[in-house]
Amino acid sequence: MSVLILALAAGAVVGLALGGLGGGGSVLAVPALIYLLGFSPVAATTASLIIVAATSLSSLVAHARDGNVRWRSGLLFAAAGIGPAMLGGLAAGRLPAAALTVAFSVIAALAAWRMLRPSRPAPDGPVRPTRAAGAGAGLGAVTGVLGVGGGFLAVPALVGVLGLRMKAAVGTSLLVIIINSLAALATRTGTAEGLDWAVIAPFTGAAILGAWDGKRLAAKLSGNRLQHVFAYVLLAVAAFMLLDTLI
Repeated sequence: MSVLILALAAGAVVGLALGGLGGGGSVLAVPALIYLLGFSPVAATTASLIIVAATSLSSLVAHARDGNVRWRSGLLFAAAGIGPAMLGGLAAGRLPAAALTVAFSVIAALAAWRMLRPSRPAPDGPVRPTRAAGAGAGLGAVTGVLGVGGGFLAVPALVGVLGLRMKAAVGTSLLVIIINSLAALATRTGTAEGLDWAVIAPFTGAAILGAWDGKRLAAKLSGNRLQHVFAYVLLAVAAFMLLDTLI
């Protein structure tokens, strides 16, 4: 199978996840870039940030049109993650490839676990600024080091910490993903030199188209069913990456 076809297929799946679930796409983008398209772990995490930022921007337009983006909450949440995202981007280029892969597999398993858990109700009462800032900073650090947008963590955080409803959390998470991804990319210029744009460009294009399909699919299917299927896929990916690195 040609590299172009693999890039288009992988991009479509990433886009479906981002468009339908508001996150999780980059958790599939990185292993697809490594195992299907031959990227190194560092290059894959950098390329993933580019792909996810562009795809999230496209999806954000549709969610904003539907009124599902809480701009002030999203900007404040993302602001706490900018510094950690930039520091994480600097650290990523200095970590061994095996350490990045193991850490990524753990994050993928955590993402699956969060998706399989029942949704937590929104909190009563005012939100503590320190708690919101802590959640935003942690999300930024994960984005910077591992090249993931962090939507799978942002959505439950926006629901549980800021009290947003699910649709608003999904839309707002895209804004947070874009800001964190761009902040991490700002410190990864040294890792962008060897990127294969002939792969990244079609991957990104397919992801953008897939995100629009994912949004339409989410409107027709049960959100829980879609989330559970995706969670089991993530568990399989996490197990494969961990075993491949350790054995």
